Amino acid sequence: MKTYIKLFVLFIAHVLLFTTAVLAQETHKVGQKNKEFTTDKIVVKKGDSVEFVNEDPFFHNVFSLSDAAMFDLGSFPQGNSKKVVFEESGEVEVECAIHPNMRMTVVVED
Repeated sequence: MKTYIKLFVLFIAHVLLFTTAVLAQETHKVGQKNKEFTTDKIVVKKGDSVEFVNEDPFFHNVFSLSDAAMFDLGSFPQGNSKKVVFEESGEVEVECAIHPNMRMTVVVED
């Protein structure tokens, strides 16, 4: 019986740790408006996500070639958004493939 209690306590501890880690992750929103990102720099924690929201009446294509996060969200129109989860710490330079002057930095901390 003691073995079952120990296993149950370990199971509950594992579930609580996992739940706390999942709940701690945040989603940050960054708009794209007037051919600019709505912020030049954002700081997030490892495991957080950034949702890129197109507020312009034309397409955007958000991408990064940074070592900490390499992605290409493809073209998406006004009113749509796409999300990226940042798994590695470091600085991520984000750009728009359609509008080369659109640039921002995502700083991912541990």
